[in-house]
Amino acid sequence: MAFLDVTTSLTGRRWIGPAPEVERQAEALVQSEHLPPALCRVLARRGVTEGQSGAFLEPKLQDLLPDPRSLRDMERAAERFLQAVKQSQRIAIFADYDVDGGSSAALLIDWLRQMGREATLYVPDRIDEGYGPNVPAMQELGRAHDLIVCVDCGTLSHGPIEAAGCDVVILDHHLGGETLPDCVAVVNPNRQDEDGALAHLCAAGVVFLMLVEANRQMKAEGAKGPNLMDLLDLVALATVADVAPLIGVNRALVRQGLRIMARRERPGLAALADVARMNTMPSAYHLGFLMGPRVNAGGRIGQADLGARLLSTADPFEAKAMADKLDELNTERREIEGQVRAAALAQAEERGLEAPLVWAAGEGWHPGVVGIVASRLKEATNRPAIVIGMDGAEGKGSGRSVAGVDLGAAIQRLATEGLLIKGGGHKMAAGLTVARDKLEAAMERLSELLGKQGAGEGGPLDLRLDGLLMPGAATPELIDSLEAAGPYGASAPAPRFAFPSQRISFVKRIGESHLKLAFTDGMGAKVEAICFGAFDGPLGPALEQHGGRPFHLAGHLEINDWGGRKSVQLRLSDAAPASES
Repeated sequence: MAFLDVTTSLTGRRWIGPAPEVERQAEALVQSEHLPPALCRVLARRGVTEGQSGAFLEPKLQDLLPDPRSLRDMERAAERFLQAVKQSQRIAIFADYDVDGGSSAALLIDWLRQMGREATLYVPDRIDEGYGPNVPAMQELGRAHDLIVCVDCGTLSHGPIEAAGCDVVILDHHLGGETLPDCVAVVNPNRQDEDGALAHLCAAGVVFLMLVEANRQMKAEGAKGPNLMDLLDLVALATVADVAPLIGVNRALVRQGLRIMARRERPGLAALADVARMNTMPSAYHLGFLMGPRVNAGGRIGQADLGARLLSTADPFEAKAMADKLDELNTERREIEGQVRAAALAQAEERGLEAPLVWAAGEGWHPGVVGIVASRLKEATNRPAIVIGMDGAEGKGSGRSVAGVDLGAAIQRLATEGLLIKGGGHKMAAGLTVARDKLEAAMERLSELLGKQGAGEGGPLDLRLDGLLMPGAATPELIDSLEAAGPYGASAPAPRFAFPSQRISFVKRIGESHLKLAFTDGMGAKVEAICFGAFDGPLGPALEQHGGRPFHLAGHLEINDWGGRKSVQLRLSDAAPASES
């Protein structure tokens, strides 16, 4: 049954309210915990039961951090890493070109620097070398180093690892194959022989656990390692930017990492915050939508190692210069992305958006933006999406998935079946290389595999809500309490509430496409709202010409900090006409 009887909103969506079991659990929490009903609905959705709210709202890393040795090869990886440190051996770090890879590399570089050691950073070029270790690069690094640590890559790179000619340790989280590369250690929660308990970790989370184990081994020998808590800003950035689920230890890592980041002690992140014009306390939103894309811009369309170098530099002047360059590249990336997105969406719509998989492929589409465009297609359709840039006889693509559908496993299955030249990833994201003459067959087979997992069953037009709220209840105190149930992101969507039968008391168009408004229930309380992109569709015109009619309004509550004045604001997602009472 549609929530508030909204079967077709102004944006064409059906509204879905909390499930009955969530409502029952929320009511039990209200009675036992004496917390605001709106917060209890969010807690109930997150699976919190009576007696658990205190620990959930104040997650402690010491309670949630797993034993690093619960991961296979962890002890061996830390031992070899420490051996290289103690013996002043030459260490190289081979990192992926995204935020997770850059953050992972910066974690190791920072730790080593505090121990008086330096390491060589190597990040492959996305276009010239592609993802992960390659034979020429590994051979070159192997000749000049005693140990290569591969971060956020390497689990499927049997040939290049063998070609290195020196010891290799892999710290990764991408889905492993039936066999592993022959090297010192492969630490990966998504190895086939792992139990999956830590499958939600990103690579930086795995690297952090390795450093925990390294510190523990040093302590057993009477030595002391660097303060690992100070490194959590990097772990938080990687976890959010890599769209890792914000559950379990990930949630605690991000919560603590945001506190560390707020101290602005890491030059690279401080410069990044400045160039992104962040003037409030950092949040998961900032990491995912302001900082992450800028760090990624170097690997997408510019210098591959720029993001990792920014995150690891200790020089504020160097950090500012690199942050400025990344900001410039990010602007260029947005322009390229806009062109590819329009073409990809048009092609996908022509093909049809009802299949389990939505996909598009085009000549010369930049490999650095296909992943972002795949994300946009996924968001628009609530289906896994693949976008491929064709070049000659091959195409390189990237995919994004929806909750409950393991895209990485399906892509790997296609590779073993010979329909892809190569492919891999994790549940929510994957990359692939496909021959032009197998493109259609590969996408048809992938759609079939994803359909068996339930892809395409969720309606693309559903808007999920956490319940009703009245303007008088929308207070800064409520927002603070809702924030305590965060951070919000992958597998933990931010709370969204519906305000029923509201009258619009003020409306103003901002720029070309945004809308500012205020609304009231007639009981004296008033809430301001902002709707970005309102005039890109029917929402803006309908609300602008409201004519005094009542509307159901839905969105996320936030604090608007403007000119030193803080006020409650609704970030409007959707609206629907309400019947006159």
